[in-house]
Amino acid sequence: MGTFFVGSLMTDAIRFEPGNYRYVPGVFQYSAGVAPEAGFEIERARFRRPLPLAEGFAAIEAHLKRLGRPLTAFCACELRSPAPFTEQGFTDFNRIYVGTLERWGVFRNEVNPIARSNVCPAIDPPATPSFYAFSYTVPGNPGSFVVAGSGEAAEGKGTYAEMTIRNGDQSPSAMREKAQWVLGEMERRMGVLGHTWNDATATQLYTVFDPHPFLGDELVKRGAMRAGLTWHYCRPPVDCLDYEMDVRGVTRELIL
Repeated sequence: MGTFFVGSLMTDAIRFEPGNYRYVPGVFQYSAGVAPEAGFEIERARFRRPLPLAEGFAAIEAHLKRLGRPLTAFCACELRSPAPFTEQGFTDFNRIYVGTLERWGVFRNEVNPIARSNVCPAIDPPATPSFYAFSYTVPGNPGSFVVAGSGEAAEGKGTYAEMTIRNGDQSPSAMREKAQWVLGEMERRMGVLGHTWNDATATQLYTVFDPHPFLGDELVKRGAMRAGLTWHYCRPPVDCLDYEMDVRGVTRELIL
């Protein structure tokens, strides 16, 4: 088991026994990453088109039921939202989102084991917050993981505006600094779960700004693109953020 730092606090990955996985503690709206317990693996499914939140939850429930898995096997998701939220708007949305997780027996006492990315397509966005993809545990061989999306701000220490690296600056040097911070965060989260870039099967980038000036020096040289890079022309979910990434290592992915 690795070690993860949230601000100045040191924490370990925590077992979520009803879901057969462990998670890296994060904030109330999501955890920082998940990995399966012994005898299980993580499988990912992507919808052919994003499904509005309520419809997506229903589809996830039906899929897990078909597989004979409990709702608590749901361990990660990827959302698409119409536009970046304000700080208060993001909090309000997250309270709605965790309501279903609470009914499912996943979200308890302000603790959320579900890893998540939530980004905003800059072109042709959905009309309402929607599910793009989700992950869950199934019996299988261990070794998979999903690291949640992170923008260029430490979470849980202050407002996003206060913590965002070079807030409001999208110059090449600022974007490099933002990328460096996020890459470090991806590596820390993977480390908690016992993984490195060598174990990744997919790395996703979310930004509308040009990553090419630092792509080779930062992402390629650090090993973040061993499996390639999927660049989504999206903005992070809070209006002061400019750069977000997530990473996963799974052996089976479905299109629903």
